[in-house]
Amino acid sequence: MIVLALLFAAQQPVPAQEAGLPPSPIARIEVQPARGTEVTVTARDSIRLTARAFDRDGAVLSDAGFTFFQGGSGRFEGAVAQDGLVRSGSTGSIAITVIGRLPGVRPFVQPLTVKMVPGPAARIAIAPATDRLVVGQRLHLTAEVYSAAGDVRPDEEVTWIVAPNSAVSLLGDGFITAIKPGTATLAAVSGAARAERTITVVPNTIASVELVRTVREARQGDVVRFRAVARNAAGRELEGLSPIWSFSPGEGMIDQDGAFVGYAPRTYTITASFGTISADAMITLAPREVRRPATVVGRLPRTAFTTEEVWIHPNGKVAYLGTGSGGDRMYTIDISDPANPVVTDSILSNTRRVNDVMTTPDGRTLVFTREGASDRKNGIVIASLADPLHPRPIAEFTEGMEAGVHSAFIYRQEPFGTHVFATNDGTGAIHVINIDDPSAPREVGRWRTDRPDAGRTLHDVDVQDGLAYLSYWNDGLVILDVGKGIKGGSPANPQLVAQVKYDLNALYRDVEAVGGPGFIRGTHTAWRHKDYVFIADEVFPASPVEGAKDASAGRAYGRLQVVDISDLAAPRIVAHYEPEFGGVHNVWVAGDTLYMGAYNAGFRAFDISGELRGDLRTQGREMVHLNTADMDGSTKNTAMTWGVVVRDGLAYVNDMYNGLWIVRMEPRRRDLTP
Repeated sequence: MIVLALLFAAQQPVPAQEAGLPPSPIARIEVQPARGTEVTVTARDSIRLTARAFDRDGAVLSDAGFTFFQGGSGRFEGAVAQDGLVRSGSTGSIAITVIGRLPGVRPFVQPLTVKMVPGPAARIAIAPATDRLVVGQRLHLTAEVYSAAGDVRPDEEVTWIVAPNSAVSLLGDGFITAIKPGTATLAAVSGAARAERTITVVPNTIASVELVRTVREARQGDVVRFRAVARNAAGRELEGLSPIWSFSPGEGMIDQDGAFVGYAPRTYTITASFGTISADAMITLAPREVRRPATVVGRLPRTAFTTEEVWIHPNGKVAYLGTGSGGDRMYTIDISDPANPVVTDSILSNTRRVNDVMTTPDGRTLVFTREGASDRKNGIVIASLADPLHPRPIAEFTEGMEAGVHSAFIYRQEPFGTHVFATNDGTGAIHVINIDDPSAPREVGRWRTDRPDAGRTLHDVDVQDGLAYLSYWNDGLVILDVGKGIKGGSPANPQLVAQVKYDLNALYRDVEAVGGPGFIRGTHTAWRHKDYVFIADEVFPASPVEGAKDASAGRAYGRLQVVDISDLAAPRIVAHYEPEFGGVHNVWVAGDTLYMGAYNAGFRAFDISGELRGDLRTQGREMVHLNTADMDGSTKNTAMTWGVVVRDGLAYVNDMYNGLWIVRMEPRRRDLTP
């Protein structure tokens, strides 16, 4: 979670004492190299901005001095020095304020936007993977263009080329028709980048097509797999052919592999086509019916500070709750009676926010993060839990972490021991700290992505089964071997396994349209569950709603994305959830249920049973929704739900504005017997 003061703080580059001075004769500032009020720079490059001031008659004011201030929240993508040096670390945008000053008059303020765009086309990916057609079959190929840094060039023009008299005819924009037996090589070209796909066309000897499906009954949101069996006149199956799939009506999706998911409970017709020959099959989906009521079991409002992370001790009787906005403390809470949570102790620390809290698996040691220490001794604090209700600090680790630690994860694995995987706000690196002796922590390893410092941000980490799942903001999801052994990795020697990167700017272009350039957007958190990793993007507009009265007018955005890692060498995004209002933040998975803190959207829980594809919200998978807003918190009647920890059938939900909620999901009403 980014500090809310950063999200919505108005820039105040002009000192208040200068407001009483006469108006400036400056009428406009011209910045070079800019077009109007916008500068374009290639991502990962740098540029020097210069300025000239003009009066109302168009004369140059040669005595004017200039200072450049970075505004908004684009600091995660780039950096702007006061002398005008712009260092781009990623694609995105930066809001800049240019201040023109002359002696004895008020400063003149002019806004400027720096657009950081992908580099030239370097690679093209062609989809789908189909490479065998029958005469008469049509196929639409798509081409996605990437820079050398792996950034998508979404508006890039692609030219398709196929040799004359080939086995396929090019209809334009990647549409092809197989016209005669043989082979054809298609090329997609953009700038210096080129990709090719060879298509084999075989005679159309198909006499019949049969659709075979994996199940006879299913619910909305279930993935039903279809296979098209093509046979010749003799009844022999023709292998190696891929049909073109379609379905009706339109609420759902079907992949090229025949995996279909319907979003609404109704009857669908699935069609597999091989040119002029096709086959249909029908399937009726029943309602998912997973909605359940929720009961608020207990409540612990917090009013002095905002509420940060919550963690439950392995004994299930003690909770630990962090604070923000200058809180400087972590609370210990007796939850042995969930209906009556009671604060029993606290640890006071120079930090201004305790952003993350976690215990070792044996419950003997606790670690919490420091991110805003006045003396810049941030890092982590280690406490003994000899008495879980009264933790006692025994050590800290601050070396190399002066800029702050946002998140930390404790993981124990034999034969490597117990380690803290801590993020570094300043360098974007993951630090691996051994705490086999909690009183003497020692760093054993580091790792970071290959990106300029100005655009490298590591936000969160999850470690399971020897693999670390890093939420790397502009770099997407990064998976490291830290003891699994598949790449020779260990805590002291992390090794890259895979990466999933996606176009944040295109995904959240509406947020920039609402709040302006320099908005917050990045891969925020990750959770591994079975063959999936759930990643949540943190997204906030760059500015608040103009003229709004209070916090209830603001909102978060963001999407939860589901990454299929059944093939670790080729992870891919297969599903997503996005609330109607509000964003997504921290998640917890227990069984077949995913629990989420969704900021303004409150507390949510979802059914994630079975295979996951497509739009999960539309599929009726939401089980519980609780609006965690009341009049007892630090911000009245507004939800800002951070996350949730689940233990013994209870969800411990932490809301930044409202403290701790203890919630129980009840059985479905129809399952209750009178």
